[in-house]
Amino acid sequence: MPPDTETRQRSSLGKRGTPPDVSRMGRYLRKVYVRFIKIRGTPRQIAGGMAIGLFIGFTPTLFQIVMAVFLAALFKANKFAAAAGVMITNPLTAPFIYSVTYMIGASLIGLDKPFSLRAFTDLSAFVAMVQQAPRIFIALFLGGAIVGVPAAVIGYGVSFRAVEKYQTDLKARMARQKERLKQKIGRKRKKKTAKAKKKQRRRSVSDP
Repeated sequence: MPPDTETRQRSSLGKRGTPPDVSRMGRYLRKVYVRFIKIRGTPRQIAGGMAIGLFIGFTPTLFQIVMAVFLAALFKANKFAAAAGVMITNPLTAPFIYSVTYMIGASLIGLDKPFSLRAFTDLSAFVAMVQQAPRIFIALFLGGAIVGVPAAVIGYGVSFRAVEKYQTDLKARMARQKERLKQKIGRKRKKKTAKAKKKQRRRSVSDP
């Protein structure tokens, strides 16, 4: 393999042979995680907000962020965490999430194949699909609730532990810094006291 080709291949990889896209995604997720655990509030409030946001995110609710923030305020949970939890549903994940929740809900209420390509070319098929819209919504909501409840419980537990660990480590770090500062001040005071005593002894010796 020519040296220039090998150099280009190496430069196209990140650290430890990781593709740049994967490396950037990892850095982005880490940044999101760090910002999340730094949200102000108690671990219970932040975890509660995340749980509310995740549950709302899995349901076909209009104005999801508004609904999640309203419920977070109602239950005294963290509003920012609730808004972050809703983002589980985004343009990349929504097709997969709603497909799964629909299949679960549709299997429970006996709704089968409401969508078809004929609905967009045949007027009668389109009308039939529209007539099933309430049942489609029920299927999506039911499936979303079934998936959203365990997701909210897991999200609560993970968020609670992550935030609690961060806040505990932060308090311990601040306590260590405070102790070091106290020791530093104590050493300075001792030096000042020693210097003052030394000067006093010199004066007493020099005086007749």
